[in-house]
Amino acid sequence: MAEEKIILGIDPGTTIMGFGLIKVVNKKMQFLQLNELDLKKYDDHYLKLKLIFERTIELIDTHHPDEIAIEAPFFGKNVQSMLKLGRAQGVAMAAGLSREVPITEYAPKKIKMAITGNGNASKEQVAKMLQGMLGIKTLPKNLDAMDGLGAAVCHFYNQGRVEIGKSYSGWASFVKQNEKRVKK
Repeated sequence: MAEEKIILGIDPGTTIMGFGLIKVVNKKMQFLQLNELDLKKYDDHYLKLKLIFERTIELIDTHHPDEIAIEAPFFGKNVQSMLKLGRAQGVAMAAGLSREVPITEYAPKKIKMAITGNGNASKEQVAKMLQGMLGIKTLPKNLDAMDGLGAAVCHFYNQGRVEIGKSYSGWASFVKQNEKRVKK
């Protein structure tokens, strides 16, 4: 019997949340879908977080992923941007955890390295590699969906390795691995 697994990759963002889905059959990847949630037209940050949560739940309920790979926020020059990214990531993670889907987060450089062999590759380089690798006919206008797909592919390549990033199978697992963040 064929071993099958669906991986949902998410590139969290409060302007655009990109996501991609791959199916793994007998250790071979198949492209399923990529898309994005465009949040530019909304001014209310809390509404954006609600929409990210609802869209992630919808993706989980529709495609029944076995695992979620999510891009970790990176520290840029603007602390406010990082806070917003962290919230977006947290809401997507909460959606996955509420459906008991295991989650692994990957640093952007780790994803780029897994796809291109270069941790400093551009978004365009990553997108082109994924396009060729998965037989995607045309690239989307925004590359956030490709970033989400990249997280899923990175997760596929890193399965079975001892050190792949932080991984959570539920709230108890999250709390146990983040004890310093829990108020007592």
